[in-house]
Amino acid sequence: MRNRIFFKLLLAFAVVIAAATVTLDFSIRRAWERSLRTEIERNLQQKTVLFANRVQSDRVHPLADIVGQEAQAAGARATVVDAKGNVLADSEAQASAMENHALRPEFVAALRGEIGSNMRESRTVGVPFLYVAAPIPGGAVRLAYPLSDIEAATAQVRRTLLLASAVAFCLALVLAAIAAETTARRLRRIVQFAGQVAEGDLSARIAETSGDEIGKMAGSLDKTARQLEANFAALQTSRRQLETLLNSMQDAVIAVGEDDRVQWANQSMNRLVPQRTRLSAPIVETVRDPDFLRAVRTANETRTVSTARALSLVPGRTFDVTAAPLPGGGSVAVLRDLTETERVEKTRRDFIANVSHELRTPLTSIQGYTETLLDSISEDGHTREFLEIIRKNAMRMSRLTEDLLALARVESGEHRFDIQPVLPGELLQEALLNFRERARSQGIELQVENIASQAVNADREAMYQIFSNLIDNALKYGGTGGKILLGSRPAEHGVEFFVRDFGPGIPSEHLPRLFERFYRVDKARSRESGGTGLGLAIAKHIVLAHGGTIRAESELNHGSTFYFQLPLATEPVLEPAASRPQV
Repeated sequence: MRNRIFFKLLLAFAVVIAAATVTLDFSIRRAWERSLRTEIERNLQQKTVLFANRVQSDRVHPLADIVGQEAQAAGARATVVDAKGNVLADSEAQASAMENHALRPEFVAALRGEIGSNMRESRTVGVPFLYVAAPIPGGAVRLAYPLSDIEAATAQVRRTLLLASAVAFCLALVLAAIAAETTARRLRRIVQFAGQVAEGDLSARIAETSGDEIGKMAGSLDKTARQLEANFAALQTSRRQLETLLNSMQDAVIAVGEDDRVQWANQSMNRLVPQRTRLSAPIVETVRDPDFLRAVRTANETRTVSTARALSLVPGRTFDVTAAPLPGGGSVAVLRDLTETERVEKTRRDFIANVSHELRTPLTSIQGYTETLLDSISEDGHTREFLEIIRKNAMRMSRLTEDLLALARVESGEHRFDIQPVLPGELLQEALLNFRERARSQGIELQVENIASQAVNADREAMYQIFSNLIDNALKYGGTGGKILLGSRPAEHGVEFFVRDFGPGIPSEHLPRLFERFYRVDKARSRESGGTGLGLAIAKHIVLAHGGTIRAESELNHGSTFYFQLPLATEPVLEPAASRPQV
C-alpha cells in the first residue's frame, strides 16, 4: 500500500512540476524574449540616431573610421548608404563588393526620412540580425545587432529552468516519500482498526487528531464503532431478557429456520422432548408429530399464522400449536399443554350431561303430577296459582336440561351430524314452513330472501335447531318491528345465511358476548320469556362443527341481524329432500 501511495504522490508531483515547467517555458520565457528584444531595439535606435548625428557632424575622420568606431562602440554592425542605396562604408565587409540596399525595408523607411527597423537573416554573414536605419543628408546609416546573443541568453534561461525543475523533482520525490509514508502509516492504523471491528472487537478505538479528510474518516469510524458497541450491548441485554422471559414460560417455544432446522428452543421445549433439541438439526429429529410439522411448514410457506392440535408429541398429552412466521424468514411455534384443561373441560361436560340426564326424570315427574293436580282441583285461586308456578318452572328447568344436554353433546363431539349437500333455498323454505304460523300468531310477517344457488354441506336437523334458536330470539326481542327476514347470499368461502329483525336492536357492548353460555342482554325479560340463555351458544357450536362461522350485527332502533356461514358442498345435490313437517 505504501508503494502504491508513494508512486501516486510522486506521479502527482511530477505532473505538477512538468505543467509548471511548460507554463514557464511558453509564457515567461517568451515574454522575457519579447521584452529583451524590445529593449535591444530601443537601445539600437538610440545608438543609430547618435551614429547618424556623428556622420553628419564629423568632418575630420574618414567615413570608414567613423563606421568602424561606431560599430565597436555599439557592439553592432555599422553601414552607410547613399540616397540610391549604394553602400558607402560597412564595418564588416567591403563596400564595393556589397549589393545595393535601396530595397531593404529599414533603408526604404530611412530614405523617406523615418527611422526604420527590420528583423531577418543577413545574406552576407548568414546570421539573424536586428536592423535599425536612420536618415542622413544624401543617404542613411544603419546598425545591425546579431540576435544570436538573444538566443544564447534564451537557451541559458531554458537550461536554468530545466535545472530548477530537476531540483524540484528531486525535492518532490523526497516530499512524496515522506507524505506517502505518513499517509500510509495513518491508513494502516485505520485498516487495522477496521479489521478489529470486522472480527467482532467492538471495543477497538483509533486516535486521530488531524482535521484533514483522513482524520475525519478515522473519527467517523471510531464514532461508528462506539455506536455499534452500544447497540450491540443493548441487543445482548434485550436478547438475555428475551431468553429469560422465554425460559420462564410454561409453554414450549421453538424457532425453526426456512430450511426446517432448529434455531432456538426454550427450556420448556427441552424438557418436553426426551432427546432435547439440537440446534441446527432438522426439526423432524426433535418433533415427529405430523400436525405440528404441518403447522410449521404452513407458516414458513404461506407467511401466515397456522394452528394445529398435536396428539402424538408426548403420549397421553395434548398440545395446542400456534406457528407464526418470523420477519427474517422461518417461523416460531408455541406449544401449550391442554391436557389438564381438556380433562377439566371433559369433567365439566360429563358433569353437566350427567346432572342434566338425572334431572330429566324428576322434572318430568314434577311436571306430570302438577298437571294432574291442576286437572283434579277445583277453582281455588291460590292453589291453582301455586301449581301453575310449579309447572311453569318445571317446564323451564326441563328445557334448560335439554339445552344443556344438547350443548354438551355438540361440544364433546359425541353428536354425529349427517352432513349432506343441500340447497340454501330448501333450508330457508323449511324454516319458513316451520315458523310461519307461530310468527303470524304474534302478528309478525316471516319473509325469505334467497340469492344463493350453490349447495352447502349441512345437517338438516342441525340447521332446523339453528333457525329455531335464531327465529325464536327474533320473535322474542325483535317482534316489535312487525317483520322477520330470512335469507342467504354468496360469500367468499361459502354461503352466508341470515335472520334479520327490525326491532329495537342490541347495544354494541353486548355483541361480542352474545354467544356465551347464559349471557343475557336483558336478564329480567329473558327470564319472563322463558329463555334458557343457551340457544345462541348451541347455534355457535353447531356452526363451528360444520366448519363455518357465526356473528351478529345490530344498530339501536334499526334491528339486529345474525349471520352464519356454511362451506360449499363438494358434491352435487342428487335429489331434493322433503320438507320437514311443521312442529
